[in-house]
Amino acid sequence: MSGQSTSRPKVPEGKARFVLTRQKEANEKGFVGYETIWDSFQKVAEYTKPKKP
Repeated sequence: MSGQSTSRPKVPEGKARFVLTRQKEANEKGFVGYETIWDSFQKVAEYTKPKKP
């Protein structure tokens, strides 16, 4: 077992419809976390005043 590496392999970015996931760097204990970036679900429309009758 001495030939095994102690570092984790790099994981590619995960892409879905509204979310992007990236792997963070390992901390001093060896824990590898993930960063999650969300896109907005809704589009914001500009307000226009209604016409007067």
